Amino acid sequence: MRQVPDDTVVRWVDQYPADEVFITAVTAAELVYGVARLPDGQRKTLLAARVAELLAEDFQDQVLPFDGVAAEYYGEIAATREEQGRPISMADAQIAAVCRRYAARLATRNTKDFIGTGITLLDPWGDASEL
Repeated sequence: MRQVPDDTVVRWVDQYPADEVFITAVTAAELVYGVARLPDGQRKTLLAARVAELLAEDFQDQVLPFDGVAAEYYGEIAATREEQGRPISMADAQIAAVCRRYAARLATRNTKDFIGTGITLLDPWGDASEL
């Protein structure tokens, strides 16, 4: 997470109504973990406050859970990618599974790791068209 959000991404997100923008519980956990592992200091304090604000205000009631249905999709996604010789990290497979479970599109710069997971991808840092 950057100290200052990318203007391109902010403009992209702002074009959607707030009630149409979600985050997965796995993504929220990754944000908290990423900040928690930083060395103590001003940057960590600032980013911890930003993540807390993001989750409490921007995504209050907008966090998609990893539930039993998502767990089934996770197993399919991870096994398929393994069979293809293209393993996927547990977190990425869980994020993809949550997106499949809720028929949600995934906005990410890291599209290559999600190709072939059965979800629609968007790259707001690129041309933002569906992949």
